[in-house]
Amino acid sequence: MTEPDTLNIVNQEHTHRDDIGSKMGMWLFLFTELLLFGGLFILYASYRFMYKEEFIYAATKLDLLTGTVNTIILLTSSLTIVLAILSLQKNYKKLCLLFLFLTVALGFSFLINKYFEWRAKIEHGLFPGGSELLNTSKGETIFFGLYYSMTGLHALHVIAGLIFILIMTSLVYKNLQYNTNYQKLENSGLYWHLVDIIWIFLFPLFYLIH
Repeated sequence: MTEPDTLNIVNQEHTHRDDIGSKMGMWLFLFTELLLFGGLFILYASYRFMYKEEFIYAATKLDLLTGTVNTIILLTSSLTIVLAILSLQKNYKKLCLLFLFLTVALGFSFLINKYFEWRAKIEHGLFPGGSELLNTSKGETIFFGLYYSMTGLHALHVIAGLIFILIMTSLVYKNLQYNTNYQKLENSGLYWHLVDIIWIFLFPLFYLIH
């Protein structure tokens, strides 16, 4: 064996890793995300208290079926990302890649459904400043303002999560994430679970209120 090869092996064996610190950092980041959405939830609750009847009526104009389908999609994607991590832990690389692909496909399906839902509402003038809302109450206008702001911010988080997962897919494919070194993939999974949990709160707030 040549001397450079020996040095490379030694360097790989002594590569510094702090899995616990990495996970703690991710949890702290997720906490700041919860603070962000927590503020929006408080704002929503305040306006809901002020315009209860208007919020209930405005919610009937949303597509409950689309919201339900998107909820099922995200819940399923939470399962597939968990299965991807478990597969990598058991050293099933191909199975891990399959579940990562399914997670990405489900994430894009969510965004596509949300796009068509938004487009349908905008075409009917159901957006702040739109023709349909000009003749409605202030409460309904606020409801749709919050709807676009909060679901739009959530959609941005879905996009960010998909980027993370695609990067992890590349690392797994290149054997840079494997059964004894999967912390980055696990952190991406934690972020994706946060995205799903936020939607679990958004869905009843906008689609199921009564």
